[in-house]
Amino acid sequence: MPISTIKPSAARRLLDDGALLIDVREADEYAREKIPSAHHMPLSKLDEMNGTVHQGKTVIFYCRSGARTHANAPRLAGTLIEPREAFILEGGLNAWRRSGFPVVTDRLQPIELQRQVQIGAGSLAFVGTMLGLLVSPWFFIVPAFVGAGLVTAGATGFCGMAHLLMRAPWNQADNNSPVRP
Repeated sequence: MPISTIKPSAARRLLDDGALLIDVREADEYAREKIPSAHHMPLSKLDEMNGTVHQGKTVIFYCRSGARTHANAPRLAGTLIEPREAFILEGGLNAWRRSGFPVVTDRLQPIELQRQVQIGAGSLAFVGTMLGLLVSPWFFIVPAFVGAGLVTAGATGFCGMAHLLMRAPWNQADNNSPVRP
C-alpha cells in the first residue's frame, strides 16, 4: 500500500473523524514533545510491530520533519492491517506546530540525545578551534578528535559521545519519568 503525504490541516480533520496518529520517533524525542493523542511506535522497534496497527482505521504517521517517515514509508506500510488510508504528515511535528495546532511539551525531559551530541560536538570543535587560534596550535587536536569521532560514528553506527551522554545524570530515569533513552 502506498503512503501519501497530507498537510497538517487535512490531518487535523481526519484526526477529528477518528484517524489514528502514530509518532515514529525514538522514546527520548517522544517523551520531550508530541502531538496530543499520538501513539508511539518508534522506527527502531518497527520490525517487532508488523501487523499491529488497527484494522479499518485511517492512519497518519509522523516524525519531527517528515524525512524519517518518508524514508521508512515501505516499512511503515508493512505494519498496517488493511487500513482505510495511510498518510505521512507533511513536514512532521514542525509543520504541525507552525500550523498552530497543539503540541504537548514536557520540559522536565532532557532534549533528544542526538541534539545533545550535536551541541557537545559543536561546542568542543568551536572551543578547540578558538583555543588553537588564540592560545596554542596544540588545541587543534580537540576539533580533529571530534571530527574523527563523528566520522567513526557515521561509518560504524557507534557514537562514543552518545554513550557517554546516556550516562549523564539528566538522562537517567527517575521515579517520576516514565521514558528515558
